[in-house]
Amino acid sequence: MSTKQTNPEAYFRAVDFIDSFSNSSIRKNVGRGKREKKDLNFYLNRTKYFLDLLGNPEKSFKYIHVTGTAGKGTVSSMLHETLVASGKKTGIFTSPFVTTTIEQIKVNREYISPAEFTKLVDYIKPFIEKSKSGPYGNPSAFELLFVISILHFANKKCEWVVLEVGMGGRYDATNIIEEPVITAITNIDYDHMEILGKTLNEIATDKMGIIKPGCSFFTSEQRPVLQKMFEKTCKKVNAKFHKIPRQKNYSDHNKELVRAIASELGISTEHVEKGIQATKLPCRFETMQDTPLVILDGAHNRAKVISTMSNLKNYTFKKLFLITAISDTKKEKQLIIEPLISNPYDMTVILTQTKTKERSSVSPNFLKPLVQKYLKKNSRLELIDTPSKALEYALSKAGKDDVILVTGSFFLAGELRKKWISEAWVLENLRSFKN
Repeated sequence: MSTKQTNPEAYFRAVDFIDSFSNSSIRKNVGRGKREKKDLNFYLNRTKYFLDLLGNPEKSFKYIHVTGTAGKGTVSSMLHETLVASGKKTGIFTSPFVTTTIEQIKVNREYISPAEFTKLVDYIKPFIEKSKSGPYGNPSAFELLFVISILHFANKKCEWVVLEVGMGGRYDATNIIEEPVITAITNIDYDHMEILGKTLNEIATDKMGIIKPGCSFFTSEQRPVLQKMFEKTCKKVNAKFHKIPRQKNYSDHNKELVRAIASELGISTEHVEKGIQATKLPCRFETMQDTPLVILDGAHNRAKVISTMSNLKNYTFKKLFLITAISDTKKEKQLIIEPLISNPYDMTVILTQTKTKERSSVSPNFLKPLVQKYLKKNSRLELIDTPSKALEYALSKAGKDDVILVTGSFFLAGELRKKWISEAWVLENLRSFKN
């Protein structure tokens, strides 16, 4: 049932207030030595301190905590739907959002309402003032959104909460939870290398920081070296180690991971399959129209791009119009470009640039030589300065048997999705899909 927002201006002011607490400071303290660990623990301790001021509402729930390079949002959402199907009142906190901030916070199948969001922002303002004089200063925007989700889950009397890690694991704000029932790592690949580390071992070490004493840990990562790292950590903290057998593709890995976790929780097969079938996520290989076929996919690292291009093989089409942009924080740009461009399709690549308050992408001119390195001779390359113009161009050139794929940036996919589903519609209906 729809919950109408009587004062959208108040909601937008609340969002702007939260956004004014920048996340960028987290990136400024990253090195590879002892000082790095001290600095990053500072941010984790800051979240703990703020929740202490609020009376520790986070201690009210049973938690499932999920991280990984690719698939963590999908797995988190399938687990959420599975718990809901089994009759458990369940909250979920995910990031980033696609269209509007409330999409990050959901109880059962409904987002937090704009009015409720605004009310909770007003509620925490005095505590933000108190934190100024505390040992850690004001929380970041991400930390505040996490806190708002916890307060909302408490107000709704949730039994279970599914937490998707924002970045990494060990120092993520969500990692303040002390006794998760389940922790999971989908897989490990190169992403956020400027923060998490340059090697897979370093990235894995950061992500497995969510493994806590006594929890049941699950992974669908297939590299034996990384599996042994996870298993060793589980033995060290007395956590149960579970690994998922190799599957055909990322999608199957995600589903088997969910099935294994649900089995551990004693959830029936019927409810598991119902939850998996009910899961829909915006901008995850999402079809927006059929003629020409337009697909939005927020893939923004190598593992996700490989999965996206693998999914494309299931379609028959004449030409591919690829609209892409890559975040200016991505050091692994070439690792993303290679699987994106190295394909057998008759293709027009359209490079564009996002400029949002959340994150900007690099200029098309910067990406041009990287793309040309892998582009086939009979393919075209276009540089168009704004996403809306890029989409307009692709729609004008694509035939009824062609495909337009938007990928490489979650923010790019989210921005263009508004052509079909507006922010006003999401705020009115408290969901992201029209069917």
